Amino acid sequence: MTKKHRKQPRNTDYTAYRHPRWWPTWAGIALMWLVAQLPIRFQWWLGKLAGLVAWRFARSRRHITEVNIRLCFPELTAEQQADLVRKTFIANGIGLLELGMAWFRDPAKLTGITRIHGIEHFENALEAGHGVLLLGGHYSTLDLGGSLVTEYIEADVMQRDHNNPLMNAVMTRARGRRYGTVLGARDLRGLFRCLKKNRAVWYATDQDYGRKDIVFAPFFGIPAGTITATSRIAERSQCRVVPFSHFRREDGPGYDIYFHPALEHFPGGDDLEDATRINRIIEQEIRKAPDQYLWMHRRFKTRPDIDDPGFY
Repeated sequence: MTKKHRKQPRNTDYTAYRHPRWWPTWAGIALMWLVAQLPIRFQWWLGKLAGLVAWRFARSRRHITEVNIRLCFPELTAEQQADLVRKTFIANGIGLLELGMAWFRDPAKLTGITRIHGIEHFENALEAGHGVLLLGGHYSTLDLGGSLVTEYIEADVMQRDHNNPLMNAVMTRARGRRYGTVLGARDLRGLFRCLKKNRAVWYATDQDYGRKDIVFAPFFGIPAGTITATSRIAERSQCRVVPFSHFRREDGPGYDIYFHPALEHFPGGDDLEDATRINRIIEQEIRKAPDQYLWMHRRFKTRPDIDDPGFY
């Protein structure tokens, strides 16, 4: 792969996407914009419909979701697990439509239906003066929740680039309007610069990134490859790590954002203990609304032993 091709996904200049090959993506973006202008209740209904269609036809993703839920919720009956799979697709279908609201609408219009819990924990952590690492997770409200957070605090964000360069340009520009700085997933220098300025940075560790720099820490009781970078970042920067989450309310259009006390005595000097602690926190948040997590991701793809049989 050439250097030019490696840099293409980070090109946010729309003039680079005039060629007809980008027209289908532009059409999709235009549709997202139009749907984002609809009343939120109607968007939720459309999202539910989209989720049910995906549940019916996206067999590969449904299989991954079924495996994850069977592993993580063994206490549920087979019928309850199947129901949670269906609800997960519905929640993520709604989350897909919420991308449009996050990218193309002013989140200030949603503050009236948003409740903030524990923001004093974030404020106390920021007073330490070494920056705050906002320990988030891949919930179905990922983009909209992050956009809403910036109505209450100033923050930067680390993101994994979208595979489609034009979609990535739209996503990066949209997030750039909400966050102070949009960092690449591997831009650790940029991350440390932000923390040195006593900034807050949105950061998530709850996906399978392969075998490099990981430990196998329990996640819902299953050994899961968990990166150790969180400990390294906190150790080097002396930043405070503040867990936070965001969920869609079930009783009607509305959202809840939770900040929790900064982790004490972190890092603790043992990567496995640190990773276990982080996974336990994320697990506790997921249990607030299990269907609103990204169970379509192969969280347990990397096994402790390369000869261990795969789950998927």
